[in-house]
Amino acid sequence: MLICPQCKFENPNSNKFCQNCGTSLTHKVCPECSTDDVPVNALRCHNCGTECGTVFWAIIAKETTGEALGDEGDQGDEGVISGSSPLSSSSQIGLDSYLDSQERYQLLEPLPAQTETATITDVGVKVLDCQPYQISPIEAILAGQQSDLLTPSVEASAIPPLAQVYIALQSQGLREIPPIHDAWQQGDIQVVIIEDRSHWQHLLDLWQEETTSSLEILHWCYQMTQLWAVLEPVNSCQSLLDLSNLRLDEDQTLGLQRLYVESSNSQLPAESPEDAQDQTSVIPDQPLTIQALGRVWQALFKQSQRTQFGSVVQMLGDLDAGKIQTIAQLRSRLEEISIELEALGTATLPPINDENTAVSTIPQLDQPEEIISKIDDMQTVVLGMQLNSLEDAGCTDVGHQRDHNEDYFGIETKIHKLQLPKSRVLQGHGLYILCDGMGGHAGGEIASQLAVNTLREYFQEHWIANQLPTEDSIREAVYLANEAIYKLNQQDARSGVGRMGTTLVMLLIEDTQAAVAHVGDSRLYRLTRKRGLEQVTVDHEVGQREITRGVEASIAYARPDAYQLTQALGPRDENSINPDVGFFDINEDTLLLLASDGLSDNDLLETHWQTHLEPLLSSGVNLEQGVTDLIDLANQHNGHDNITAILIRAKVRPNLES
Repeated sequence: MLICPQCKFENPNSNKFCQNCGTSLTHKVCPECSTDDVPVNALRCHNCGTECGTVFWAIIAKETTGEALGDEGDQGDEGVISGSSPLSSSSQIGLDSYLDSQERYQLLEPLPAQTETATITDVGVKVLDCQPYQISPIEAILAGQQSDLLTPSVEASAIPPLAQVYIALQSQGLREIPPIHDAWQQGDIQVVIIEDRSHWQHLLDLWQEETTSSLEILHWCYQMTQLWAVLEPVNSCQSLLDLSNLRLDEDQTLGLQRLYVESSNSQLPAESPEDAQDQTSVIPDQPLTIQALGRVWQALFKQSQRTQFGSVVQMLGDLDAGKIQTIAQLRSRLEEISIELEALGTATLPPINDENTAVSTIPQLDQPEEIISKIDDMQTVVLGMQLNSLEDAGCTDVGHQRDHNEDYFGIETKIHKLQLPKSRVLQGHGLYILCDGMGGHAGGEIASQLAVNTLREYFQEHWIANQLPTEDSIREAVYLANEAIYKLNQQDARSGVGRMGTTLVMLLIEDTQAAVAHVGDSRLYRLTRKRGLEQVTVDHEVGQREITRGVEASIAYARPDAYQLTQALGPRDENSINPDVGFFDINEDTLLLLASDGLSDNDLLETHWQTHLEPLLSSGVNLEQGVTDLIDLANQHNGHDNITAILIRAKVRPNLES
């Protein structure tokens, strides 16, 4: 089954184009030079040389020691790795070879040669997915799809134990754990394909930088305690003990490059011979306790040549002496140190509940369901957040069926940044307005433009610096916009359907605080990695009105007037409108989208958010191109109305400056 990268439609393997949207299933577009005939199985663009292939990290692990790799002890010079279907025992693995007999996963680097004195028990290598649109059995399981993809050779019982751990942790929505893409097992060899994080920054590198604050280090320590409590039930705490495995994403949030499961007899590699002594000292011979976590922190301080600060010396001493015995006690100590360091008030670590956070070691589990049932629902650290970046982009399009555009939008932002050698403060101020006009040519576009300009002028005068406007102030602004359009209707003696009006959705951002106001059916969506896509506003239309009165949705939207607006700016005086106003905090990286109904109709965003919105959370993805892609998507699937979109990407980080 081939999954279309554009619309996620399921296509037969023989299809060269998506039978739903026509997207090529054999070629892709280079993100750098826009060449549109790059084979999907190519690592680099043939035109500009940009690496645009789908690269994963492959883990090849042997469950038991002292046996030869491959089936029945027969092997080539470099060992045999079984694939989705059995490989012959005489197969050889080389630089241009594949991990599997279907030739899907191509090795991008050679496997280490096996010698008589050294047995390979755990190898990690980059691989190119030569069939990136082909759904894997693991993906089918995670998506809850039917098991027709699970042939007898790859049925659930054949999923490697290591893969089961990834599946269980991924189901918890833990971004710190690399997502699993594929896996299989033959004999005692496990192959697990996961996200490639080899290019992520090493925690050690940032730990040793002078600009890294003490509280930032403390925050990473706290993240490690969270991970310890999650990994302990699945015997994977060793994943935290290899310094080279501790990585940071683009937002400097801690993540693991891969998992090490203790029962799999995997061996942790040292980064270099000179580091071997430090690496080995982190890993105790006896069963793991949180003392090992303290030794990781000591190793980070030692290898970064950074001096331990304040009460951290005492905490590490107490850890080593066994005076701190539970994760709950360790978190409590970290909380005390954070208060001592910065006195941040509410921007400190959360209270500790021993009953919920103390986790004990449990036996190795075999099934993902059992693992899931044993993993604690760990509370996320709550530090005060500050804005790290604020970016936006907007675009409007007439669509395929209208001869003029009645949509209008406005974006007004101010960014103030102060950066010193050991501190960085960014203050963001943003006003985003989208209006979808009505009233015909020379009516709707006048109303929408008048509303945007009236609101902009109001907030230029009444928005106090560094303070989000109050609900009363926002309502006053909306009423003034309504009055401006209403007076123009009265002045021109417009009546009935000739009276012009407009919908409104407006977002105001002041650092990490936001407010939204709306009238009509233009919407605000919010997307985060933890919660997915959420529709923040509720349309002011007959169908929704009936639902609030207790009518079932199917009945409410069976009415012929279900989509008729119950509120709009302009047709009537201010007594006829009641704008919805709400407030929320931006406490994690967030993508916000203001959309007219030309984009949101027919559940278009709900259907395609994973392909067209989720990638935009990453700082490396261009928002301008993202807006253009949304317009193209709407024209492809809707196109019956004008289309307008405003994207805002707000990235945050813990408030670490005093």
